Amino acid sequence: MRIAVNTRLFLKGKLEGIGWFAHELLSRMVLQHPEHEFIFFFDRPYHKDFIFAPNVTPVVLKPQARHPALYILWTELAIPHALKKYKADLYFSPDGLGSLNTKVPTCITIHDLAYKHYPQFIDKLHKWHYARYLPKFAKAAKKIVAVSEYTKQDVVQQFDITPEKIDVIYNGAITNYAPLSFAEKQKVKEQYTGGEEFFLFTGALHPRKNIINLLKAFVQFKRRQKSSIKLIVVGRMAWQFKEIVEAKERMPYKDDVIWTGYLEVAELANLTASAYAMVYPSLFEGFGIPILEAMTCDVPVIVSNTSSMPEVAGDAGLLVDPTSPEDIAAKMMMVYKDEVLRNKMIAAARIQKEKFSWDISAEKLWQTLMSCLPEGQQK
Repeated sequence: MRIAVNTRLFLKGKLEGIGWFAHELLSRMVLQHPEHEFIFFFDRPYHKDFIFAPNVTPVVLKPQARHPALYILWTELAIPHALKKYKADLYFSPDGLGSLNTKVPTCITIHDLAYKHYPQFIDKLHKWHYARYLPKFAKAAKKIVAVSEYTKQDVVQQFDITPEKIDVIYNGAITNYAPLSFAEKQKVKEQYTGGEEFFLFTGALHPRKNIINLLKAFVQFKRRQKSSIKLIVVGRMAWQFKEIVEAKERMPYKDDVIWTGYLEVAELANLTASAYAMVYPSLFEGFGIPILEAMTCDVPVIVSNTSSMPEVAGDAGLLVDPTSPEDIAAKMMMVYKDEVLRNKMIAAARIQKEKFSWDISAEKLWQTLMSCLPEGQQK
């Protein structure tokens, strides 16, 4: 059997949420099913690290799909032609870009419908493409993967899709994420904060991540606590970040905020495991991988009470109103002042994190893909 996969987000040194989702699941499936051929569709020269096994055939398709107009050429011309050329039995697209111009059974992953809930944070062309094509891709697909129960219900309601068509397959935490010893954490803190404790936020920086309110909350925390604790913000400036840059420069206590930019996963895992707490007040998430990564490292999490984040954090997280810097600051103070509470959160996280596993998710994805095929072809 030939399984074609959209791997356009496999970018060496630039993997983020959707890219990691695809990487972790496909790297497992390819090794677990050597009897099948996987055809990886890239949109630019690829790195050899993404060719996980001999049963992977890499193919570069043009044009590079990095703009809504080019998405259309890629999904409606390049992909159908390649599916026919390579005689694919099945097509899997982990980033939501399906195709309306193929009869090959297709499965797409929908990570979130943020464009529906926060359209002001998306440029006009991308918003147009999402609104025009994503509902059509969803209806045309044989199966849909949603990364949380929240996202599944959102797709059902927004696109009028039957729930039976959607399977929930969670993200996991990459194996780099694990607790560190006291000495190891101290070494990381010496490197980043001169040995001081720190709160942590990780994620691509754009308005939906709510960085402005996080900075306001940190200022309130510092004014009330007179503490030497720092805030580390990890992530690249993604889009609509002018206000973040301005706030960064004018805020009080700006010397207590460390901005690292994008970090490779090994470094980020060590930084996460060394944090006093993860503060993740995003306005909207389809899943929220940094929440799980922190819990996997025995780090308490303070997360928004919106969208999928309560589902991921479970009883292990302190929930905040992301529109209220006062509430965020109050929860930061609770974790900082109450060691008993902090230890309870860590203990709850050790239970909650067991719900999420890349190995389990890879097996679930395989079953979902097989269900897209006619009964005689399923293996």
